[in-house]
Amino acid sequence: MHPRRRRTRRRRRRRGWLAAALVLAVLLIPALYSYVTTMMQPSSLPLGVRTVEWIRANHGAWFVDEAERIWYSHHGPRTGGPALTALPTVGLATSAPPRKVRARAQHLSVYVPPRIRPLIRPTLPGEGRWQPTSAPFRGSAPVLVTTYRTDPVYPQIVAYVAWFDHTRTQVALYPGRYEPPNAQPRGPMEVPTGQRWRLLATFNSGFTYRDGRGGFAVNGRSATPLVAGIGTVVAYRNGRVDVVRWHGGASPPRGVVLARQNLPLIVAGGRANPNLSDSSAWGQTLGNAIRVWRSGVGVDRHGNLIYAAANYQTVGTLAQVLIHAGAVRAVELDINAEWPTLITYPKGGARDPIKIVPNTMQPVTRYLAPDDRDFFAVYKRVGAARAVPFR
Repeated sequence: MHPRRRRTRRRRRRRGWLAAALVLAVLLIPALYSYVTTMMQPSSLPLGVRTVEWIRANHGAWFVDEAERIWYSHHGPRTGGPALTALPTVGLATSAPPRKVRARAQHLSVYVPPRIRPLIRPTLPGEGRWQPTSAPFRGSAPVLVTTYRTDPVYPQIVAYVAWFDHTRTQVALYPGRYEPPNAQPRGPMEVPTGQRWRLLATFNSGFTYRDGRGGFAVNGRSATPLVAGIGTVVAYRNGRVDVVRWHGGASPPRGVVLARQNLPLIVAGGRANPNLSDSSAWGQTLGNAIRVWRSGVGVDRHGNLIYAAANYQTVGTLAQVLIHAGAVRAVELDINAEWPTLITYPKGGARDPIKIVPNTMQPVTRYLAPDDRDFFAVYKRVGAARAVPFR
């Protein structure tokens, strides 16, 4: 070929590549602008997690879901294997397990839950035995924690469980920086500094509104409408807490202090929901059967809250974890390794917090600084039950 003709073809190819690059740049500029501006906004999340959340929110949910599904399907737990020789240490070390005591001021017996029955033999030291997370309050510690192995087939899976005495604690629900959408007012998006002197524990809430479509209401204001038939964590002005199937309207009645919904109940009447095999009802992203970190909250037959989180759980096995811990009604909360968070505060002023659930992607100070997502806080109940102010 003549050299001049070769040079002409090269110039045309270069112009073609340049035109394609310009077209690609024009197409990518809006996405790049969206990504950069999103990453520059305040956030409590690490860059990697924020990037995944940005992809999911910008028409890439299908890609993230499929990538997660493939990853978790190929990194599931193995049956059998070497037995654990010890369990993670949780709570404050004591010489004896909590027991039923008589509170002097009220002259009432303080209920303490029975030990969670171990499912694997031989039993490991402390397995299923409740440990206090703070000094006694009106007789004994109002928040107890423990761990136990959940399944003889998978002997290395450990559940982290907390129990909250409803007679001596008060539960609050706080909006985060971005969840739920349309929350007004948002408040501090962290545990209010004026309430930290009586703070006992914090734990994660449910799915984002985009994924779960659950209602959210605090102090008479609905950030997102409540949906009939959905599992709901409820606290009332008389101090009572419950986990119920919502039968009310889109807005809470006057007696309700907070209501947070997240998918249908997974436990009702002390039994697992018979429809747990329906993947569409328990998560549009990973469904019900992929084994991942999952968390949930329930209520026992005495009206006390029970929180549980464990790795490698399906929605069905999570239900069994909560039932075995004593829950008669329960809902699933958030899932995946980034989100399950249970932190206790043994000292006043939220000093020296202790991370119970080993979430490596969130700091122990989560919820003591503005967080992206809504969350629950558990306080000592002092005086008459009332709504906890945002500030």
